[in-house]
Amino acid sequence: MRKPLHQKARPYCKINLGLHVVGRRPDGYHDLETIFLPVHDLRDELEIVEGPLAMHQDGIALDNAPDDNLCLRAWRLLHDELGIPPVQIRLKKGIPFGAGLGGGSSDAAFTLKMLNEMFALGLDSTALALRAARLGADCPFFIHNQPAYATGIGDRLSPIELDLSAYRIAVEIPADEHVSTREAYAGIDRSRFGQPRPDLRQAIRRPIAEWRHLIVNDFEASIFPSHPAIAKLKEEMYQHGALYASMTGSGAAVFGIFRK
Repeated sequence: MRKPLHQKARPYCKINLGLHVVGRRPDGYHDLETIFLPVHDLRDELEIVEGPLAMHQDGIALDNAPDDNLCLRAWRLLHDELGIPPVQIRLKKGIPFGAGLGGGSSDAAFTLKMLNEMFALGLDSTALALRAARLGADCPFFIHNQPAYATGIGDRLSPIELDLSAYRIAVEIPADEHVSTREAYAGIDRSRFGQPRPDLRQAIRRPIAEWRHLIVNDFEASIFPSHPAIAKLKEEMYQHGALYASMTGSGAAVFGIFRK
């Protein structure tokens, strides 16, 4: 009898270098402009073993039931389409949820990649990204391990060159701070929709010390007044020598870029 197929991986998180909310779509979603940057120092642990269908979660507690986890949804997508057999998924969370770090999206994308390899499905990165988009707007980003300029709802990706190897990125979250997506979008200044914005692709070519005056996350304007601990953490990043600091996504995580 052959051994059950088995895969392990460590899904990483992302940060946003700038985030412009540029308009509201007829379907209720918003058009965005941002730069996604992978951050490999903060990760989850993901293990998939062929066997009776099950989802196990530990580590940081999540706010969803195991049977509603994006990893399980990723398996169902490939099972319904390609008939892959059942698996047991074990997820240990190290990336906080609801922090703007894309941990759940990363887990889902890695699940697709791992299942593709386990069962020799032969899906290339383009095919995987198309399926990832059905699980979440920023899931396709985690199929490709590279910085990307993102538009649409975050699903239209263009690879960019950005070398930050001479710097370290610190990511922190204020204690007991959570920002829901609904809260974040409710506070967006819609009067800015359609107005010209700085081109993020040009801004990141400037010295990092200048980014503070060029690269903005639109959500900060409404989130900081109602969550002063997040605003304070950003200022503390600068006080401790960050060349650039920002809230990522819709919060509550804040990152700082420091010289090594």
